[in-house]
Amino acid sequence: MASSQAKVIVLDDDPTGSQTVHSCLLLLRWDVETLIQGLRDPAPLFFILANTRALTPEAAQAITQEVCQNLKVAIAEVELTDFVVVSRSDSTLRGHYPLETDVIAAELGPFDAHFLVPAFFEGGRITRGSVHYVVQPDGTELAAHQTEFARDSVFGYHHSYLPDYVAEKTQGLISAATVERLLLEDLREPTNNLTGRLQEFTNNQCAVVDGETQTDLDLFAQSLQEAAASGKKFLFRSAASLLTSLAQLGPQPVAATKMSQYRRNSNPGVVLVGSHVQKTTRQLAVLLEQPGVLPIEVDVARLRDHPDSSPQLKQEILAQVASAFTQQQTPVIFTSREELTFADIDTRLAFGADVSRLLMSVVTDLPADISYLLSKGGITSNDVLSQGLRLRTARLLGQILPGVSLVQTPETCDRFPGLPVVLFP
Repeated sequence: MASSQAKVIVLDDDPTGSQTVHSCLLLLRWDVETLIQGLRDPAPLFFILANTRALTPEAAQAITQEVCQNLKVAIAEVELTDFVVVSRSDSTLRGHYPLETDVIAAELGPFDAHFLVPAFFEGGRITRGSVHYVVQPDGTELAAHQTEFARDSVFGYHHSYLPDYVAEKTQGLISAATVERLLLEDLREPTNNLTGRLQEFTNNQCAVVDGETQTDLDLFAQSLQEAAASGKKFLFRSAASLLTSLAQLGPQPVAATKMSQYRRNSNPGVVLVGSHVQKTTRQLAVLLEQPGVLPIEVDVARLRDHPDSSPQLKQEILAQVASAFTQQQTPVIFTSREELTFADIDTRLAFGADVSRLLMSVVTDLPADISYLLSKGGITSNDVLSQGLRLRTARLLGQILPGVSLVQTPETCDRFPGLPVVLFP
């Protein structure tokens, strides 16, 4: 991190962390050869889509270790000395923390500090006074622990005040009192000498960072660069907005309003909806009211109660897709919205994997001449790229809406070359 040209290496726990940047590679594999491709790509950053948020802690740990060990080999191969590692996760504080940063520190460290920076401005997530807020549609600010995200059955939490969140997630190994707080005034007031403060951090000090605007994180990144020039080594657990400040990319080459040029032909596209949060369900309801749309509901309770029904379900879905195409309608494939209950978290995660396998088998056999694919939901989108489309890499073109990424499959993609894919978190 000694210069503004440092390569930013992002270990992403689902594919939506690229939602504030453009023109870089997303890696769906992490063998040494593919990692070297990312390291040598001219873009200042690349993403490794590890999808660990969909996994058990044990599996997430194993994947993160494998990524880091292969990264060490790849970094040595290309003789890279100037790089930054970011563990990109959810802006609503869900994910395997501190497990993933602990593994990264053990494999790629030691680090002088690790910073929690959950602000994601495009999604209405801000941090003020070390409290993380989620801005509601009416403009009110709701402390993150009061939102539906905090009640997540796998990654739930009780605190929006980030030092308390750290203490909760580390089970007291890092006490709230020992967490350094970088407040808005620390970022904005030059006389506070933020750079000097960062230079004093040692022994993987945990610090939490405020942010209300992109300029706040730009100032933070500038101080980081200055501190790193003196040899300090830092690790980040952040949402997407910090990446904008670290990469310094500037405007995307093709404006959002011009991205319809990537549509492959005049055929319909396909929309796939997996996310189950209430906001997604509301968005889906609006979509299904639009003209030219054919709803295709996937009855996941049927799959739970009859696991051997997957092949029949797949054929039924594909038949409805074919019917939509003959009518020049856009098929919207969505999982049923009821929240199913399970005996334990591992059973829930395993069933989620079963549902994903069904959906991805559908994606693989979609009509080869679809004009685009829109995937809703982080884990769903990761599986679309890595399993449904069987990609090793994809090129991020930019954002079609704030926080909504457009990627394109390579021309070497067997069934869907040059397919524009919208990743909607």
